Amino acid sequence: MDSIQEASEKLKLLGDKTRLTILTLLKEREWCVCELVDILDMSQPGVSQHLRKLKDQGLVKENKRGQWVYYSLNVEDTPYIKSVLEFMPDSAAILKSLNKENISSVCN
Repeated sequence: MDSIQEASEKLKLLGDKTRLTILTLLKEREWCVCELVDILDMSQPGVSQHLRKLKDQGLVKENKRGQWVYYSLNVEDTPYIKSVLEFMPDSAAILKSLNKENISSVCN
């Protein structure tokens, strides 16, 4: 179980709209950095910075495949984060709200 300090640090990450969006998208499947760049209309370094913060707190894990890095959710040990994410919209709703329903991956 996390200490109050550890839980506070993890919950602070959810206060950022971009990081909350990333975590919510990761509920359903893993995503490549290049896909998140397209979805969020951010630079690759910007997205990577958000992902680094999430990874540093143990909320996401990465898997390198060739030149691409894929991220997946890692909240099994943090049920309070998992609970918050259960109340977030699904990926389809997020993509629709961002006008990104038909994104195509360039990572392959």
